[in-house]
Amino acid sequence: MSFLWPEFLWSALLLPALVAVYILVLRRKKKLALHYASLSLVKEALGSGNRIRRHIPPALLLTAIALLVVAVGRPVAVITLPTQQETIILAMDVSGSMRAKDVEPNRLAAAQNAARAFVNEQPRYVRIGVVSFAATASLVQAPTLSREDVLAAIDRFQLQRGTATGSGILVALATLFPDGGFDVSTAIYGREAAIRGTPLDAAPKKERDKADVRPVAPGSYTSAAIILLSDGQRTTGPDPIEAAKRAAERGVRIFTVGIGTVDGEVIGFEGWSFRAQLDEETLRAVANITQAEYFYAGNAADLKKVYQSLHSRVVLQTKETEITAFFAAAGAALAVVAALLSLLWFNRIM
Repeated sequence: MSFLWPEFLWSALLLPALVAVYILVLRRKKKLALHYASLSLVKEALGSGNRIRRHIPPALLLTAIALLVVAVGRPVAVITLPTQQETIILAMDVSGSMRAKDVEPNRLAAAQNAARAFVNEQPRYVRIGVVSFAATASLVQAPTLSREDVLAAIDRFQLQRGTATGSGILVALATLFPDGGFDVSTAIYGREAAIRGTPLDAAPKKERDKADVRPVAPGSYTSAAIILLSDGQRTTGPDPIEAAKRAAERGVRIFTVGIGTVDGEVIGFEGWSFRAQLDEETLRAVANITQAEYFYAGNAADLKKVYQSLHSRVVLQTKETEITAFFAAAGAALAVVAALLSLLWFNRIM
């Protein structure tokens, strides 16, 4: 344990002085008592039990003062506590491959069911946002405390062509850092397409993504996290590995959940047929780069367990935390107990 204000711990030197004052007061009371009563009456009145009991309230009060002195020094310790994650972004794959039935009833339905369970289990203070991605990505629900709005967004998913996993990550990051200089249009559609979609009188945006952002340690941004649920098969859009590196530079962890099986199955979609396979390699790389974890979900039951695991891993965290409140509360409680015992036993406060 360390202290943020160690210089205030010098006040602990008052504790021996208080003990000395207490001893002097007891001796003075004893002398006064002997002037007005015989020694036998004093011993009978005090008794062995009373002699011990009369020291309990002062001892409790002295302990309370010691705890408050420690609290003034603002103690810090490494402990495991529920961290109040402000925001969790669910980035969910709605590409055509999610209609595969190697996860029953199909990948998308299983993912939706697990996402609903995850949302319902989160503490009420956690804001949850939802990003969906196929050929491109979009924020379908801004971070909110309303569980009803989040669940409604999850229920509205519709399958589309393409899988732009990198786009989903970038949109999730832009949601977490709205002023972070993310030029999402350029990253997703390319520079020329972004320029064509810009009004002529609009000033060109400065690319602050790499120029102005000072990288931090991966996984160090503890007030938010991204949960990416996908089969991992990228077919278009920016490289998810590069997108994961941008998340790592900002300390954001991306927990990845693989949906489907490695062998996959052949499915048809809008006149096309293809084999939908699980790309575990990419999903593992994204998680590793951001100091998070990859989970495999082979069926709907396993997927629910994955989200339950993510709940505990995202919310609980071991870190250096100021524990002043614990010492202050303990000191105040002991002071109250000392006063109550003194009133109960001696009809006075100390």
